[in-house]
Amino acid sequence: MTSTDTRAGARTRSAWVVLALACAGQFMVILDASIVNVALPAIRRELGFTATGLPWVVNGYLLTFAGFMLLGGRAADLFGHRRILVAGLFLFSASSLAGGLAPGPAVLVAARVTQGVGAALLAPATLAVINTAFPEAYARARAFGAWSAAGGVGGMAGAVAGGALTTGLSWRWVFLINVPIGAVLIGTALLALGAAPARRREPLDLAGALTGTAGLAAVIYGGMRSAEHGWASVPVAAGVVLLAAFIVVEARFAVRPMVPLRLFRIRNVAVGNGMLLLFGAVAIAMWYFTALFLQNVLGYSALRAGLGQTPAAVTFVVVARVAAALLPRTGVRPLVLAGCGCLVAGFGWLAQAGAGSGYVAGVLGPTLLVAAGIGLTFPTLTAAATADAPGGDEGTIGGLATTTNQVGGSIGLAILATAASVEDGAAGYDLVFFIAAGLGVAIAAGTVLLPRRG
Repeated sequence: MTSTDTRAGARTRSAWVVLALACAGQFMVILDASIVNVALPAIRRELGFTATGLPWVVNGYLLTFAGFMLLGGRAADLFGHRRILVAGLFLFSASSLAGGLAPGPAVLVAARVTQGVGAALLAPATLAVINTAFPEAYARARAFGAWSAAGGVGGMAGAVAGGALTTGLSWRWVFLINVPIGAVLIGTALLALGAAPARRREPLDLAGALTGTAGLAAVIYGGMRSAEHGWASVPVAAGVVLLAAFIVVEARFAVRPMVPLRLFRIRNVAVGNGMLLLFGAVAIAMWYFTALFLQNVLGYSALRAGLGQTPAAVTFVVVARVAAALLPRTGVRPLVLAGCGCLVAGFGWLAQAGAGSGYVAGVLGPTLLVAAGIGLTFPTLTAAATADAPGGDEGTIGGLATTTNQVGGSIGLAILATAASVEDGAAGYDLVFFIAAGLGVAIAAGTVLLPRRG
């Protein structure tokens, strides 16, 4: 074996270690969006949360996670992917420790808000390191498949892990479990990613960071309150104004924009992010509302509902890996169209389910179809939205993709929750699933705007 072969083999092994690190980081980020849900009753009993304060154990994390992701992506480009990934892991782990030891409601909510900021640094950095570690299209597609699968497993494992930790140990271990895992990942990142390369000496776009972050946070906060206050609220209006100001700042005044608008001239980036925005609502309809359907209509416990979704989670993981392997050969369009076909058929089937349908015919069959559709579309859309990233903009592109998907999920949750409340019982969930099927049609229609290949 020549020295060249040896170096190539070492680079390959290093790249796959980087992928394992990125997948583990993504798993932690998505896991913590759902793992707390099952523990909420125990948290309320021990810490004395009010009924209105308890949701902020979840919302505090989601709000800063979505609101700060654009800033996290840009920071990765300016200060180095390794630095920001390690900083995100440290902040995430330290705030998990604070949450697990929290003596009262205020400390726990503050810890969750800080944890969301750590996740917002970590998530786009994981995409950025994948983009740089896998320059070849086929290997990068496989890497995106593994990354997507890790997020899917994290989302689905939340209910099961949360129930097991809360029942077997204490709700505090829902947070404390992140501390040793985070320590291992920080050590791995410092070794596997090596020394940070020299980055561009550019100032951070403070005006863009403030208007963009505050605008996203205000819109998402308004969406969280829309069921009680409607969409015509002060936070939503303020968020729209701030986002409009953000666009003006980026287009006309920023010397080094936080999100260079030239990136939207790349068709994959513009169209892929638009489709990810819609997809966020589709994913919420699947994982969140089917869990509620199992509990509120079929009478399952939270833990049993999580186990009931496990077959769909396994299907998602398998199909996502298959989609990643097929992507370099087929291009984006065929996979997205096939995935949307599964989404429309699965959600249409779910919309027929009721209290008398039972698990196998009413839930298992359609959720397997929907999970296959998600497995085909999510890694494909993520790859499309981050393709052709100019050198030095990988973090920004990754932050943009994760932000649009997360914002789509947050706004989608608010809209779909309002739709579910229009009808009583199973009929409300039927309406949600019909809307989700319509979103699948809209995503499929968007494929005509994507390039035929890539």
